[in-house]
Amino acid sequence: MSRARVLIADDHQILAEGVRGLLEPEFDVVGVVSDGRQLIAAANELRPQVIIADITMPSLNGIEAAVKLREAGIVAKVVFLTQHRDVAYARRALEAGACGYVLKHSVSSELVTAIREALRGQTYITPLIAGELLESYRGGEASSSDSTTRLTARQREVLQLIAEGRSAKEVAAALQISVRTAEAHKARILQTLGLHGTADLVQFAIRNGLISMD
Repeated sequence: MSRARVLIADDHQILAEGVRGLLEPEFDVVGVVSDGRQLIAAANELRPQVIIADITMPSLNGIEAAVKLREAGIVAKVVFLTQHRDVAYARRALEAGACGYVLKHSVSSELVTAIREALRGQTYITPLIAGELLESYRGGEASSSDSTTRLTARQREVLQLIAEGRSAKEVAAALQISVRTAEAHKARILQTLGLHGTADLVQFAIRNGLISMD
């Protein structure tokens, strides 16, 4: 019986290599990448069955990467391995098509369980937040309360790159758009979120898990 192919995406190299070591006895780890754009390229090339991804990664966060994978017709199961315990992140992950949500401080066996469940067509949510997540759905809490949902997918990409310190020229090059378009996106983002400059955008991005303070 062939082993399931797994791709790992995490910008913390030591953690990523630790995950590789944990999974290799049971799964075929086909690659390790460190940001969302590398994740999309590697998934397209390597065609893994399961992707283990962090949420907060450079260039493109894991949730936006998962959305792009789905739009591209890449059918890999996505399991998020993250530090974000807030159920708002879990809801965003599930809405992006994730099959699993595991916290980084969970016991290591949880990640293996999540992968097995994903391969069976099931969804695994860490017990640490499963009850709270269910209550959020029962209570009808709208995911739109997450401010990032007020932005388009392209605006979220621009926001993350700006918050990472990229200039308008660098944003334009990364997204293959004109500098004027990049600047227009920034202006619309500021207007939509009611913010007043780059410093506000950075703080917003940190609060919403688009970038980390590492």
